[in-house]
Amino acid sequence: MDQRMKVLIIEDERLAQEYLENLLLDTGYEIEVVGVCDSLKHAIKWLIRNAEPDLIFMDIDLGDGLCFEIFEVVDITCPIIFTTAYDEYAIQAFKVNSIDYLLKPISSVELIKALNKYNRLSANVIDEKRFDAVASMLSEKYKSRFIIKVGQHIRSLPVENILFFESRDKATYAFDIEGRNSLIECSLDRLDSILDPVIFFRINRNYLISFKSIKEIISYSGSRLKVSLAMTEGEDIVVSRDRVNDFKLWLDI
Repeated sequence: MDQRMKVLIIEDERLAQEYLENLLLDTGYEIEVVGVCDSLKHAIKWLIRNAEPDLIFMDIDLGDGLCFEIFEVVDITCPIIFTTAYDEYAIQAFKVNSIDYLLKPISSVELIKALNKYNRLSANVIDEKRFDAVASMLSEKYKSRFIIKVGQHIRSLPVENILFFESRDKATYAFDIEGRNSLIECSLDRLDSILDPVIFFRINRNYLISFKSIKEIISYSGSRLKVSLAMTEGEDIVVSRDRVNDFKLWLDI
């Protein structure tokens, strides 16, 4: 079994990236740097597309914003060691998965102390992680089909055939590529948690859409967006104001 510690570095300055990588290689720990991200956008895309690392080294003040915005888009469960030139964000950092907060320039002594702390914490939860890994292999990560009723018949609707879901009149409907809409016994909130987030996005309280359902995206009223979907001729659906930035990130995955 590979016992190397898999580490992701989120740092927007190349010299700081290289400096940290070299420090890590000299700690005595078996470490594999599985990725280096230089922006919020890059980090979000990496975390969505890849398996979660064992540990993240995360700079706080990135070129396109503060790193805490990442947690609004991605559910991160692994430990994080924050690296920053500022000490003003310490309290905010420890509200997420922080196990240490290293001020730049990082010393090798402080880095080893932080890794030792991570190692002690990891030893306490290793059995739980093994259980979760086995459970994950035995279960399907995202839902792949729905059972629907058509008259007196029951049929299976594959998720890949669904263009979007709509909530109306306290019911949820799935619109598929064959032009049918089917009643689904599942709320949009629930669907949002069991469908692949790379494929489906909740644009507002009434619509959960797939990428392939989008015909056109229209800017209007400043930063607001309207979306034209397949199967909704003549109807533009508005993206919620608080979802616009996340929607743009999702489009660029």
